[in-house]
Amino acid sequence: MHEVQRRGVRPVRHEVITTFDEAFELLDHYGVAAKPIAGGSDLLLQLARGEHRDVSVLVDLSGIAGHDQITIEQGTIEVGPLVTHNQVIRSALAIESALPLAQACLEVGAPALRNRATVVGNLVTASPANDTISALWALDATVLIGSLHARREVPVRQFYPGIRATALKPGELVLGIRIPTLGGTARGVFVKLGQRRAQAISVVHVAVVLDIDNGAVTRASVALGSVGPTIVSAAQAEDFLLGRFLTADTIAKAAELAATSVTPISDLRGTAEYRLSEVAVLVHRALKALSENQERVCWPSRPVRLHPGDATHRKAERATIDVATEVVCQVNGVGVRQANAVGVTLLDWLREEVGLTGTKEGCAEGECGACTVHLDGMAVLSCLVPAARAHGSDVTTIEGLAATDGTLNGLQQSFVDNFAVQCGYCIPGFVMAADRLLAECPNPTDADIAQGLSGNLCRCTGYYRFYEALRGASMTQSPVVVAQ
Repeated sequence: MHEVQRRGVRPVRHEVITTFDEAFELLDHYGVAAKPIAGGSDLLLQLARGEHRDVSVLVDLSGIAGHDQITIEQGTIEVGPLVTHNQVIRSALAIESALPLAQACLEVGAPALRNRATVVGNLVTASPANDTISALWALDATVLIGSLHARREVPVRQFYPGIRATALKPGELVLGIRIPTLGGTARGVFVKLGQRRAQAISVVHVAVVLDIDNGAVTRASVALGSVGPTIVSAAQAEDFLLGRFLTADTIAKAAELAATSVTPISDLRGTAEYRLSEVAVLVHRALKALSENQERVCWPSRPVRLHPGDATHRKAERATIDVATEVVCQVNGVGVRQANAVGVTLLDWLREEVGLTGTKEGCAEGECGACTVHLDGMAVLSCLVPAARAHGSDVTTIEGLAATDGTLNGLQQSFVDNFAVQCGYCIPGFVMAADRLLAECPNPTDADIAQGLSGNLCRCTGYYRFYEALRGASMTQSPVVVAQ
């Protein structure tokens, strides 16, 4: 990375902790100098852009065991603080009883990003464009908050006092999310408009939850995202829907009223006028889908995660890592002990310290997929992973896919045979994503391939060749599977 890109904040200490009590103690001790990190896909970018100038310590929550579960008790779903978006989209419980959340999680980034990014992290980042916030808003979810001294619960609708702000006090962490289950007369749907099919920040998104009894709406929640400083309830549309049947006229009028609820800004993703028109379009689509019981029609039969195993979070051992501390891990099956892992990404550490330059930097902000590697068996974007997270883990790079004698494996050879190599810059990321796709779906359909490669960009526009390479490899390849 060029020095002109390195003007951000670089923490000098990475605390790997094993319990939330340890996290509370560290946050209390360090104060504003400490920042909690789980997935890190938002935080690392914020630090790189010079935000959080006081931060010098990262408190790594990702190794705390037992907090990446989705459970249900007495009609309430609880989402643990370390649950990733990919865990939600593969949860039968979430899909059945909290569909708008599952649909929103499926719209976050692409599979490799969703393997690390957490739902709680999406909430805490507090952007009005963040997909899961509007879904949880419409679902009347509450946020469980804790600190060294107390526990409390705050409705999602009261969690955001202003733009990019939350109700969290110093030293507090989100310990989970509680969601009333959908069922009986209640149904919901999430609809998003972005500039591309994956890795897209919302231009507008909508979450709608209705109770429909004998054809009439008895409760309505319409949440609009990316159209104001925070998520917005379309109150006029909600009031209008009560007691009415979802006829064509009712749907059209409610959509029109929803657009009067907001005064969006113009930015790079869309003008205010465009957003207003699309609010009406998306609310209309959501209500029409609910009226026809079609809210699940676009849900994929097999959401791709690029992760063939079940485990997402490794159980960590307590460690304090500074610049001089050697990170100990396995890279391509070989033990590595290497320092200088604090304040840098896994991408930069692998290239500059470990000396493996096959992994490429395309964007350094999780947009292109060129830096894809495998972390504990799952595809991740190494530009959005702190290097210290590799401590105690297994990492596989493009160099690790080849046979021990240096020959290409079946997948790599299929890329060559099908002329899917082109300029070569994006190819390591494509191959690493494709390997995990084949490990998860040995005989992928075109829909599987589209999902699996959705986070990877090719500037040479050769996507059909990638499809052919994967079809060819699926007949011959035995993908590398790292033990969980």
